Amino acid sequence: MDKKLQIIGLSGTNGAGKDAVGQLLAAKHNYMFISVTDLLREELKRRGLAIERKNMRALSAEWRRQYGLAVLIDRALEQYQAASANHRGVVMASLRNPYEADRVHELGGTVMWVDADPKVRYQRIQANAATRGRGGEDNKTFGQFLAEEQAEMHQSGDKATLNMGAVQQRADVTVLNNGDSLDVLLRDVDTALGLTDKDIA
Repeated sequence: MDKKLQIIGLSGTNGAGKDAVGQLLAAKHNYMFISVTDLLREELKRRGLAIERKNMRALSAEWRRQYGLAVLIDRALEQYQAASANHRGVVMASLRNPYEADRVHELGGTVMWVDADPKVRYQRIQANAATRGRGGEDNKTFGQFLAEEQAEMHQSGDKATLNMGAVQQRADVTVLNNGDSLDVLLRDVDTALGLTDKDIA
């Protein structure tokens, strides 16, 4: 098996479909999908804090300062290694700091950037707000949505904060997800990664 396809790190803009890509790879190619963002949500719940993007940004920076800049990748890998016996590999989303992308590359993995038109992404998030269960995160105007994204795309000068623009620069492959068809999305993901039906575990 191609080592680069044992570990896949997903990144991309908000609402682009990163979780959908991870779930599709898990369902078709038997990857273990881990949302590192869920690790942050669980910790915020434990602390009794609101599940909001600003709180997740602050917590992820806190963890990076305390445990290392690639802490979220390391924690996801620990989960995978504890339960990986029957999986082809692991898909982790969402990388939001360049050192996370660097760690995936150090491990011989592939970084994928998922993107879509901003209006498509915003409408997708609003339409799926109830099923996503992220009211505090999703209840934003289009202007607020764009402003939050810009805040996450550029580093503040602190290496522990988000810098998704630098992650994008490190991506090995890019997939655009402007449509509504999961079949088309899976086809595009498979093509970008060089996966075929023969690769199904």
